[in-house]
Amino acid sequence: MKRVVFFVVVMTITWGLFGLLSPAAPARADAAAEIRAAQESIAAGAEARDLNAIMSNYWHSDKLYVFDVYPPRAYIGWNAFRNDWKNFLEAYKGPITYKMVDMDVDTDGKYGCVHVTEHVAGTDKSGKQADLNIRVTEIYKKLNGKWQIIHEHASVPVDIKTGKADLLSSK
Repeated sequence: MKRVVFFVVVMTITWGLFGLLSPAAPARADAAAEIRAAQESIAAGAEARDLNAIMSNYWHSDKLYVFDVYPPRAYIGWNAFRNDWKNFLEAYKGPITYKMVDMDVDTDGKYGCVHVTEHVAGTDKSGKQADLNIRVTEIYKKLNGKWQIIHEHASVPVDIKTGKADLLSSK
């Protein structure tokens, strides 16, 4: 009888704790889905050349901080980074392919982190075909009910011996 009571007490406590913890899991899953949707919105915006759609995913603040593949060293502030995106979109003629590959999203419900390879292809204004993979890490924060990128770091691997970028590295 003591074993049965002990078992019931342990199970009651276990299920009670599980009940306390379980609401967080769906909330994190919802947050991760919202962040993934924001990432896909950036890709769709790039392919549609819709600068406003792209930038709607970034924190509209002078404190937005972005390390991009293209110089300068950093873009500080929403306006500076918006101009970087504008220059990117204007550099291509014809369609742009912009795909999120190998995306990983993690969140605690307050902040989110994305690791993704972005595949970009198209023809630049000089007629040269561009095809590259960019490694991107982004930090999201939920601001005014929407997940916004507050920090981004984009890069490509570099061959240390030659000093040349590896634009097609996929892993």
